[in-house]
Amino acid sequence: MQTFDNIWEQIHNEQEWGKYPSEEVIRFVARNYYSNDRSKIKLLDFGCGSGAVTWYMAREGFDAYGFDGSNTAVEKAKQRMNHENLKAEFMVSDGASLKYDSETFDSVIDSAVIYANTSEGIRAILKEIHRVLKPGGKLFSTGLFSISMTGYGTGEKIEEHTYRELTEGSLAHRGTVHFFDENSIKLYWNEAGFEKLSIDKVERTDRGGKVKVSYYIVEGEK
Repeated sequence: MQTFDNIWEQIHNEQEWGKYPSEEVIRFVARNYYSNDRSKIKLLDFGCGSGAVTWYMAREGFDAYGFDGSNTAVEKAKQRMNHENLKAEFMVSDGASLKYDSETFDSVIDSAVIYANTSEGIRAILKEIHRVLKPGGKLFSTGLFSISMTGYGTGEKIEEHTYRELTEGSLAHRGTVHFFDENSIKLYWNEAGFEKLSIDKVERTDRGGKVKVSYYIVEGEK
């Protein structure tokens, strides 16, 4: 099945997007991998966009990989790496049918990508991530947007907790959005075979307090 939403090709064509990684991603990588021989640690930027997380991983000396469904985004990522003389491997792929061998990566990092799917797509993606992780490998996800987020319930309802073309909030007019609660995260991640789940939540306001931003941060292990 295809899980990539073609609206993101349009977005990457029309605007700059995601030049730097989030604090959560940096904290996860630092806590888990800075003390290792970084050149031997394979990290995958899942749905890399224009390469913010891949850039950071490569800059810090890791064996960095990234893919995206958007040709435009991948080309932007490659150009940035070339410009800064950094090394990373990129490809165009769909998140539910990754073109990597099983048990390839020490960690897969999802920086606000998995949420942009239906429940069926999320299940397919998590199963595929589990496949490409080494035994003991970690999945880190941030940007799993909460049902308490501004915009929940707006736009076209696709299924329970899944809406398309939200009309309010920071995710308005950005394709399909699935909203999570803690129980659904446990269900999806456990179904895919992930263990030792660690779930945190971030809540803040934006645009002068007019918009509520609420999302989960999840770590799971194969």
